[in-house]
Amino acid sequence: MTGVNVPPGNGGASEDGDGGEAPRVGGWTRFVTARPRLSLLAALVLTVLAVLAGRGVADRLGSGGWEDPAAESTYATKALEREFPDSQPNLLLLVDAGRASVDDPAVTAGAERLAARLAAEKGVIGVGSYWESGAPALRARDGHEALIVAHITGDEKAMGETLDRIAPTYRGAHGPLKVTVGGPVAVRHEMQTIIREDLTRAELIALPVTLVLLVMVFGSAVAALLPLGIGIVAILGTNAVLRGLTEFTDVSVFAMNLTTALGLGLAIDYALFVVRRFREELTSGAEPLTAVGTTLRTAGRTVLFSALTVAVSLAAMLLFPQYFLRSFAYAGIAVVLLAAAAALILLPAALVLLGHRVNSLDLRRLFRRGRPPRTAGTQGTEGTAWARTATLVMRRAPFFALATTAVLVLLGLPFLGVRFGTADDRQLPSTAESHVVQQHIREGFPGSPGGGLEVLAEGRATQGQYAAYKERIAALPQVLRVDGPMVKADSAYFTVLPRGEAVDDAAQHLVGELRSIDAPFDTKVTGTAAVLVDSKHAIAGQLPWAMTFIAVVTLLLVFLLTGSVLIPLQAVVLNALSLTAMFGAVVWVFQDGHLSGLLGFTSSGSVETTLPVLMFCVAFGLSMDYGVFLLSRVKEEYDRTGDHRRAVRHGLQRTGGLITAAAVILAVVMVAIGTSRVTNTKMLGLGIALAVLMDAMVVRSLLVPAVMSLTGRATWWAPAPLRRFHARFGLSEGEPPAAAAGQAGEAGPAGQHRSRDRAATRG
Repeated sequence: MTGVNVPPGNGGASEDGDGGEAPRVGGWTRFVTARPRLSLLAALVLTVLAVLAGRGVADRLGSGGWEDPAAESTYATKALEREFPDSQPNLLLLVDAGRASVDDPAVTAGAERLAARLAAEKGVIGVGSYWESGAPALRARDGHEALIVAHITGDEKAMGETLDRIAPTYRGAHGPLKVTVGGPVAVRHEMQTIIREDLTRAELIALPVTLVLLVMVFGSAVAALLPLGIGIVAILGTNAVLRGLTEFTDVSVFAMNLTTALGLGLAIDYALFVVRRFREELTSGAEPLTAVGTTLRTAGRTVLFSALTVAVSLAAMLLFPQYFLRSFAYAGIAVVLLAAAAALILLPAALVLLGHRVNSLDLRRLFRRGRPPRTAGTQGTEGTAWARTATLVMRRAPFFALATTAVLVLLGLPFLGVRFGTADDRQLPSTAESHVVQQHIREGFPGSPGGGLEVLAEGRATQGQYAAYKERIAALPQVLRVDGPMVKADSAYFTVLPRGEAVDDAAQHLVGELRSIDAPFDTKVTGTAAVLVDSKHAIAGQLPWAMTFIAVVTLLLVFLLTGSVLIPLQAVVLNALSLTAMFGAVVWVFQDGHLSGLLGFTSSGSVETTLPVLMFCVAFGLSMDYGVFLLSRVKEEYDRTGDHRRAVRHGLQRTGGLITAAAVILAVVMVAIGTSRVTNTKMLGLGIALAVLMDAMVVRSLLVPAVMSLTGRATWWAPAPLRRFHARFGLSEGEPPAAAAGQAGEAGPAGQHRSRDRAATRG
């Protein structure tokens, strides 16, 4: 075998095979370590190519994607844009006359000049104004403000370019008038700009703090840099993937936040687990190449299973039609697989080259002068606090199981009052121009200008039929006014202004009433409230399938890892329970507005419909990530000794500190994302940070050991056919597959007794 030579006492590795016979290693270890320098050089080249391929990805990402492309509202919107492009204004100029009335001749003349100038701009159609139409909805109640409305054509990129070109011309003072720019296109464009700026700031916050935490965990600056490097490779690779996907489909700009969060968080998790196991093997006296082989056979398998469980949770978002959710699946799956690949291919190559030098530059010795350094002999005392915690929890298992469950359920109770809404200008900071414009409209204008409902009528009809249909609409109690019809060939449209806000419960109810009115022609309803209704319907229709997909595949993966029937069920239930605090906080903080002043956001009184789905998929996957880390080590010890309580205690002892460190680091990254000025991003970052910390510090540390103690040896039961299936196809830490299969016959009570007898003899 052409191997890798690792001379005794040398932390490096020779690539030419000279200097002695290499330790015998398995196929995968041989593959990833045969040419470590070449592997790292290839990775560097690929990373540079990824940087080049991913350039400009943020400029190609969209800020929408909440609508169902197959919904009635989407069809109507596209038809109106095609047949009546001026029917849906997406640009609003708020004209403030100061102390004068908007009906003052000088104000009227100035406003008409602005409207005429705007109508001559390239890419702008459908310009209208209060001064042209006299529509009451375009005039403020106090008479000092009024609106000029228009429609900017093109896709999101073209609309943004047009807005950048014309906005400076109209923004500001024009004689006695002061103009501010708003509307949906301005909201989306401003949101994209802020997200890009905030993401850069989040990276500048997260990277140095993460490095400091990694140094505190590992002590060695060399070891600390390895996880950070893996994370950067995963992020840059995913940006290139997203850039490629924009050639074929729409991708949301929000997905970049998940790329950064998971790229750093999961890559650090996986690298932490691999490097920690490698250092354990070195401390036990193994040579570097042998230590890498053992690490890949044990921690490497756990990383693989963990990556699969996270990817499964994220893949469930592909079942939803909204490209906002699908974008997170694209980004999440890519970054998870790239992080796992880097941890299982690049990291072993680096560890072979570093060898014992992975412990170099121990910065912690600066803080422990006068105290003896830790040696190999101290390894046995590592995690004793976690072992004592596990012993205490298992001794009082009923109390800890009931108490932690009650606390988690209590924290989740606010979610019972959730109200779903749509993303609007209130996602932006209160000082953002487009937010200011829309807030003025909400507070000072009658009805919902720019947020009304449009009814598309298709098919031949007489003026009398249109008039009768309009009367039936006007008779509805929630209708403030009906404008139209605007007729063109065999189609027409009506504009319906609801009383109250554009997307409140009354407006959503009005959508259903409009759709139920009989008419001699085909009708389709669109508008903000209609899009929300259709989005909620699409999510409700696909949610059971997504939940079933996550549950079934997770059950299968955890069974393959553990060989138990009960553990997968426990994992799914306890992981879901760990998310209650996150969902309760989403409603209590972001919907109800508690802590809004401290966190710097404006509450809209609702939660954007797709956010809970996104947060569930991401947080559930991360919880399974930590669950796999713990269960794999418990399973390894149980296979070795057959002692259930000892296995639980050993698993928490070995992984409790590691999981907590990984959770804290990931929470730091998510909190950095949560410093965003966009409310949805803030909610995503802070909510998942809370879920991760609750999972690591409450569920993994208290609830899991308590429940496993209560279920006892039955935890590992499986019927004979499933035991044989696991013996053939299952993978876990500890023994290689062949050895694991050899032990499968001892899965029954007799085998467990023999294992405990051997353990007692050794004791």
